[in-house]
Amino acid sequence: MVEKAKKIWLDGKFVDWDDANVHILTHTLHYGLGIFEGIRCYECEDGRSAVFRLPEHVGRFFDSAHSMLMEIPYSREEVIQAILDTLRTNEQKAGYIRPLAFIGDGAMGLHPQDNPIRVSIITWPWGAYLGEEGLTKGIRAKVSSFTRHHVNIMMTKTKTCGNYANSILAKLEVTRDGYDEAIMLDTEGYVCEASGENIFIVRRGELRTPPLTSILAGITRDSVIKIARDLGFMVREERFSRDELYIADEAFFTGTAAEITPIREVDRRTIGEGRPGPLTKKLQDTFFQVVKGTQPKYKHWLTYL
Repeated sequence: MVEKAKKIWLDGKFVDWDDANVHILTHTLHYGLGIFEGIRCYECEDGRSAVFRLPEHVGRFFDSAHSMLMEIPYSREEVIQAILDTLRTNEQKAGYIRPLAFIGDGAMGLHPQDNPIRVSIITWPWGAYLGEEGLTKGIRAKVSSFTRHHVNIMMTKTKTCGNYANSILAKLEVTRDGYDEAIMLDTEGYVCEASGENIFIVRRGELRTPPLTSILAGITRDSVIKIARDLGFMVREERFSRDELYIADEAFFTGTAAEITPIREVDRRTIGEGRPGPLTKKLQDTFFQVVKGTQPKYKHWLTYL
């Protein structure tokens, strides 16, 4: 269950958590056209709090809205400030941040007409998305029977609410079979991404991750690529097949919620030695140093409260 905070920022003002309600005829509730972001704030080693790559997340929020023909009635700077104000108002040193833009009530039918674009910002404490044990020991994944979106079916570079029905189906399918997460293939059968994460494999000391074709341009994905290259590792953005995933030496997911979560098994096939590998652990350790503010080279990724 989500732990309640004091306030939610809704349409430019703070309201009590339990009072942040919408009408049953809210257009997005019926038709799924809305956009959101997932952002994290970390408590740093020096006791301060910092939001990780806040401008990039807000930039993607506005890019998603632009692609989906939604005009957000606030500037990027106003949304950034509202996020920081929400964390301060809720007295949260760390937590997950969910900006959401949605189409309000008014007209019904597929065309939203002049229904208002509404914006909310919700913050709450959230630990490891795929479990604390998953971070240390790795998780079990299964390739879903549901294919990921084609680029001419949905806007795959956006975090559109309706896109995630595809993810929910995949997640329900594999978790009911006892797995932790779903891996999804693209329309040509290559490994694409997970239900809510990007994916990397390690083979003979090289990192590989699917290119930005039909996948979301993950901000944690981008961070890991930069960190890995700075550490001297080769990173290739190229397609790979399911059997290449099976024989990988290491594999892991990346995402704001999942952070860097190792994969120890896929489709009942052990990945590597069945535990987080050395390259995965090195990247994971470095990533957490970065978000905790102990890597000066990456301080520009942090927006302090």
